[in-house]
Amino acid sequence: MLLVLGRRVSLSFVKRVNPQDPVLFSKPILLNFRTNIFRVIHSSTVFASVTRSNYTDTMPERRPFVRLPTDVYPVNYGLSLKPDLIDFTFEGKLEAIVEVTLATNQIVMNCADIDIITASFVPEGAEGEEINATGFNYQNEDEKVTLSFPSALQKGSGTLKIDFVGELNDKMKGFYRSKYANPSGEIRYAAVTQFEATDARRAFPCWDEPAIKATFDISLIVPKDRVALSNMNVLDRKPYPEDDSLVEVKFATTPIMSTYLVAFVIGEYDFVEAQSSDGVTVRVYTPTGKAEQGKFALEVAVKTLPFYKDYFSVPYPLPKIDLIAIADFAAGAMENWGLVTYRETALLIDPRNSCSSSRQWVALVVGHELAHQWFGNLVTMEWWTHLWLNEGFASWIEYLCVDHCFPEYDIWTQFVSADYTRALDLDALDNSHPIEVNVGHPSEVDEIFDAISYSKGASVIRMLHNYIGDEDFRKGMHSYLLKFQHKNAATEDLWDCLEQASGKPIAQVMSSWTKQMGFPIIVVNQEQQGDDRILKISQKKFCASGPHEGEDCPNWMVPVSICTSEDPGCTKLKVLLDSPETTITINNVSPDQWVKINPGTVGFYRIQYSSAMLESLLPGVRDLTLLPVDRLGLQNDLFSLARAGMISTVEVLKLMEAFVNEPNYTVWSDLSCNLGVLSSLLSHTDYHEEIQEFIRDLFTPIGLKLGWECKQGEGEPPGAGGHLDALLRGLVLGKLGKAGHKPTLEEARRRFKDHVEGKQILSADLRSPVYLTVLKHGDSATLETMLKLHKQADMQEEKNRIERVLGAISAPDLIQKVLTFALSEEVRPQDTVSVIGGVAGSSKHGRKAAWKFVKDNWEELHNRYQGGFLISRLIKLSVDGFAIDKMAAEVKSFFESHHAPAAERTVQQCCENILLNAAWLKRDADDIHQYLLQRKAPPV
Repeated sequence: MLLVLGRRVSLSFVKRVNPQDPVLFSKPILLNFRTNIFRVIHSSTVFASVTRSNYTDTMPERRPFVRLPTDVYPVNYGLSLKPDLIDFTFEGKLEAIVEVTLATNQIVMNCADIDIITASFVPEGAEGEEINATGFNYQNEDEKVTLSFPSALQKGSGTLKIDFVGELNDKMKGFYRSKYANPSGEIRYAAVTQFEATDARRAFPCWDEPAIKATFDISLIVPKDRVALSNMNVLDRKPYPEDDSLVEVKFATTPIMSTYLVAFVIGEYDFVEAQSSDGVTVRVYTPTGKAEQGKFALEVAVKTLPFYKDYFSVPYPLPKIDLIAIADFAAGAMENWGLVTYRETALLIDPRNSCSSSRQWVALVVGHELAHQWFGNLVTMEWWTHLWLNEGFASWIEYLCVDHCFPEYDIWTQFVSADYTRALDLDALDNSHPIEVNVGHPSEVDEIFDAISYSKGASVIRMLHNYIGDEDFRKGMHSYLLKFQHKNAATEDLWDCLEQASGKPIAQVMSSWTKQMGFPIIVVNQEQQGDDRILKISQKKFCASGPHEGEDCPNWMVPVSICTSEDPGCTKLKVLLDSPETTITINNVSPDQWVKINPGTVGFYRIQYSSAMLESLLPGVRDLTLLPVDRLGLQNDLFSLARAGMISTVEVLKLMEAFVNEPNYTVWSDLSCNLGVLSSLLSHTDYHEEIQEFIRDLFTPIGLKLGWECKQGEGEPPGAGGHLDALLRGLVLGKLGKAGHKPTLEEARRRFKDHVEGKQILSADLRSPVYLTVLKHGDSATLETMLKLHKQADMQEEKNRIERVLGAISAPDLIQKVLTFALSEEVRPQDTVSVIGGVAGSSKHGRKAAWKFVKDNWEELHNRYQGGFLISRLIKLSVDGFAIDKMAAEVKSFFESHHAPAAERTVQQCCENILLNAAWLKRDADDIHQYLLQRKAPPV
């Protein structure tokens, strides 16, 4: 699954969403429709006894969790579902072929928000001996149901039959309803699914654990004018005998698979179709009338399937794959086998109205989800403890795939800013966690769908790939997929296959990165001896509050690469640092050459150079002899050292000024992000304007060089360099406009006026920076115009683009208006978070107003997202920017009385960040102020 976490850098992308927290919510009271179904359909049935164990404790304790018993397991699910798109209910019939391994008089399954009407068991070969269940005991806190039978079910095969009813909920999990407008503007609803991690049980009673695989025969009874899709191809579509307005759609039997990958969609869609070179039918389903917007994703998918087939040396195992855009969707996307679901903004591209960053985002998300068709679907993690392997791997290989399809994106440099540095920032906190986390109760799964599982996971796999080499890595991957196809595997199984392929101590090296949290800082000193350079290298744990001191400092097995100025792109020496310190001799390095650790910024660690080594590297920033990714890494390391109090922030500001000749988009993007952090920090002082002046001075030369007009080759399709120039122009103009650069502000206002009046429509790449600039320096009329543009927008990308910048408005009463808008019907439920986050991130007043709004509307927000990933995201965006000690106490206190179990770790991380910000401000504020004043002072 792809999580939308927001991003360190200026594109607003990244990864996956969590299923919502199941612990706080016990089964709802039986709705009237369910009672009526009981009365009408089963008036003559002798009802089984029903007991419900409701969970009422206000704050769930971590408690022992027991996985499902193994005495009965499924072989095949025969599942028929009949959704009602008017009343938002569904009826279901399950006929599961099961194997009883041990005689038992009860069957324990997962079940949540479903009411079982009847259940029975028929032993194989004894069709006349149907045994009716006599009791259904719902254990709501564990989302289980126990079916009791009057006599023991004997060892052997049989069929479990269950009739049940449920609700098409509005929580974006399980089997839920998704609101959309048809081309004539009429509001309608689709019925769609989102089952990862533990929500298949909300659609049908099942063994909802990844290791309990089975095949599925799915039938959907739906209105005849609706499209019905599932994992497999349609076998039959025939009129439904009981209602001539309905049809029954029967799908082919799936391969053996986990429940969380099952999917079905019922709605109104158009599609575009193509065949991949290896014969797979690929369709992209779009909202009605928007088929053209599926063409870009189709092109990417058709290139991607053969790429993965070749990379893994294993063919895609299904006859078709559908990619479909869902209106209300919490995640970025979900890799359901053969039916991949997406947010509209992660799949649809309008050739005229989509910006370059959106095209890139769609390419990455398609690459991510299609990788899962092998890595996750064909071979599945044994339990959620190994989730990181699924997500970390897909988050790495999506970049490999996009680099293959679009080499002009320079995507691996972007990886460093989007994933690698994001993971380093989070993993430096005391409240981080190891990549591999022992997960028990499903409520604990939510907490690990984060930047550690995704971005650190991807970063250590990138480091591992570099350590092994591509050929041996592919060999090991092929062996792993063949050995475990249609089965389940653990992290150690992959290490074994890669170890056999490479002959290197993979398990030993990697366990230091996956089983302990954090990462090292590599401290480097040097001395020259004749023609040789002697490096003294040591490691210690890096913490956001400074280096780890103490006896019990953990160690890592660190692959260390070294290059010199003789050939910055070529590694001169590789060593495996497996001790606290070592000495390395590099031969034939003259005194005037610099030495760089971690070329390519591949190793997952920070570096602290001696003053002399750092001094020798700085000219490589100015004259661009250091590679872009290494210029970025050097700046980012120093910024983190400053935040941790290991060097002065003034040293970083001086380094930043050396980037005045920088041409690379991603380097600027990372600089911009770090300056944004600093600007946010200094908003707590009375010299915020001075840092804005610094930003204007730094970005003006590149802004003048790029100008406003895109050069030839920057349009669609992007030419070499054009894509990155378009991204850079948007970044730089937005940065200058927000910082109050007068010529940029004036031009933005002129272009905005022409755009609104229809004289000259803004190119998609310029809309975000122009919207941001005019709002930041705008009034109530500007906001009204922007809200009108939002209402008129036909494309979700444009609505989201506007929603993300609305918070830039400055006046307190208008900020309040934006916050109210966030919870209105005009904003899709999953997008409310980015509107509130935009307010919190825009100014000191916005931060306070957004936090107050979250507190005042907590009940509605928490109920809307039911304690899942979007609540974590909302909390982080709302409070992470505070820099006063007492705010940490206030946030902690609020969440002690307003529990959000899936966000517990996020709350702890936010409180830690607030305290770190406060310490940073106390430590460096005066020095920063002096530096900003001195740099403008006339020379004496």
